[in-house]
Amino acid sequence: MRLLARGKVKEVYEVSDRELEFHFTDAISVFDKVIPSQVPHKGETLCRTSAHWFRLLERLGVKTHFLTTVGGSRMRVQRVEVIRDSKKIDRTTKNYLIPLEVIARHYVAGSLHDRLKAGTLAPEALGLPAGRVPEYGTPLPQMFFEVTTKLEKVDRLLELEEALRISGLSKADYEDLKEVTLRIDEHLGADVRQRGLLHVDGKKEFAFDAERELIVIDTFGTADEDRFWDLKEYEAGNCVELSKEYVRQYYRETGYHGRLMEARAKGLAEPDIPALPADVLQRVSDLYIDLFQRLTGEAFRARR
Repeated sequence: MRLLARGKVKEVYEVSDRELEFHFTDAISVFDKVIPSQVPHKGETLCRTSAHWFRLLERLGVKTHFLTTVGGSRMRVQRVEVIRDSKKIDRTTKNYLIPLEVIARHYVAGSLHDRLKAGTLAPEALGLPAGRVPEYGTPLPQMFFEVTTKLEKVDRLLELEEALRISGLSKADYEDLKEVTLRIDEHLGADVRQRGLLHVDGKKEFAFDAERELIVIDTFGTADEDRFWDLKEYEAGNCVELSKEYVRQYYRETGYHGRLMEARAKGLAEPDIPALPADVLQRVSDLYIDLFQRLTGEAFRARR
């Protein structure tokens, strides 16, 4: 197979003009930086977790690009075109990746909390009382929906008009994105709650197929794309991270995140991200395996 693209953590191969194969590697990235460390079994847990959710969507009648898995860390998917020039996309274009990353939030966490503290986002925009910063872990009265760029080097938040312009979506299409996202998250959240988890937030990607019907693509519901907390710990007042957020927090605590954000704000050269220490790397690997088991209800045994 011909290698078409190599992303931060995934390789894409051409199977045919209608089919692609994803290879989920053990690489890991945070803050749009690839960490010079390999996390044992990470790729396989992501591939198999994604397949688990795609099969759930099939049962719900939600269309996806998923075809099958090949071994533990490879997935065959329906091929859609990646159009990098937004001027070539309009409301009649078919079979293409919608160049937006959809973010759905259900609790105050991560960068959302950072924005609230910084005053760049008002609590009332989330349906929360004005005048004070909500505590980390506060449940949102309704899903908070945002979109960012997908095909740029660093993701940036988009206002509605720009999102529609670069994606070829109508306002009705955009509302469909929100509706499908909410439907998926309602089922996903109820499913994982039965296994002692809270679904906090997550990212999704979409495309239009050859009939210009909306389909879910790439991956979702994994330790990389979504944030999960332990339910019992949350009920006891603790937000215990069970996703890649654990790694982000590590780099915040070491001061790397602050240095990186300062460099980006000043337009300076970005500092290289250091490798994970061996003990942290082992904990991260264990986290990915444990979360796979809790999300899917399946014991992890490595496959070739």
